[in-house]
Amino acid sequence: MEISREADTLRALYQNWTDQMVENPDLTIANLRSMFDEWGQPALEPENVSYKSDHVGGVEAIWALPAGADTSRVIVYTHGGGFAVGSADSHRKMAGHLAKVLGVTSVILHYRRAPEHPFPAQIEDAVAAYKALLDKGFKARNILTAGDSAGGNLAIASVLKLRELGLPLPGAVIAYSPWLDMAMRGETLETNAETDALVGKPILEAMAGMFLGEGTDPLNPLANPLENDFTGYPPLYINAGGAETLRSDAERLHEKAKAQGVNVTLSIVEGMQHVFPALSGRAPEANEELGRIAAWYQAL
Repeated sequence: MEISREADTLRALYQNWTDQMVENPDLTIANLRSMFDEWGQPALEPENVSYKSDHVGGVEAIWALPAGADTSRVIVYTHGGGFAVGSADSHRKMAGHLAKVLGVTSVILHYRRAPEHPFPAQIEDAVAAYKALLDKGFKARNILTAGDSAGGNLAIASVLKLRELGLPLPGAVIAYSPWLDMAMRGETLETNAETDALVGKPILEAMAGMFLGEGTDPLNPLANPLENDFTGYPPLYINAGGAETLRSDAERLHEKAKAQGVNVTLSIVEGMQHVFPALSGRAPEANEELGRIAAWYQAL
């Protein structure tokens, strides 16, 4: 599968990170966070989108505000990075592109990160922000949760927690390359090991250890969303890159949600790396995917 020259910038960035981690196995979490904040580089700035720093439900956040957006609608966006790295800032352009193409606003959460704050701190922050938006007058049906990788897990799991709490559920959920299975049972962890430039079992095991901490079972249903019943879940859009090791997580979620009656769509784009919408505004593959998501959202 031939990919665009623009799309290869993401593979090259990931390979650079992987090379640095192999050469320097003793990188501190501060070093890793600095490195992973380069995740913001591949996306181009979305035009006519402004940003505003805020706290929402006590959680530090950045608002992405596209010109002309429907301000009664908002995406609660949770960034990727294995629950330990990445930030609202590294993901603001990607979230801004998504908000712009959907014609809504977005609030990108800088949730508490592992290892300083293991599970369930991240879900607690996502739920606190959601409740704060309800308190501000947003209707649940006009809120979406969205996120990538570990943030895709949070976008999905936070809704399961809202259901557990008896709160009204959001109108839709969007997950880019979600990392769901803390037990790491997906077959593409093996079959795509040679084509994924970033995500392999060693990095997942390290991130899962920080996230789960001492006492959390990798099959805990809120840490591992695949261990849930999705009956009654909101409309769900999932994507993944064909070259990535976490492709199986997306496919297994789609299969389970579909079997349980969810309005669910899965988009696998061949040749693409993990969280390929990080190329929003730059690569045709990412821009075409944004178009598909917009068409899906408008049809709900």
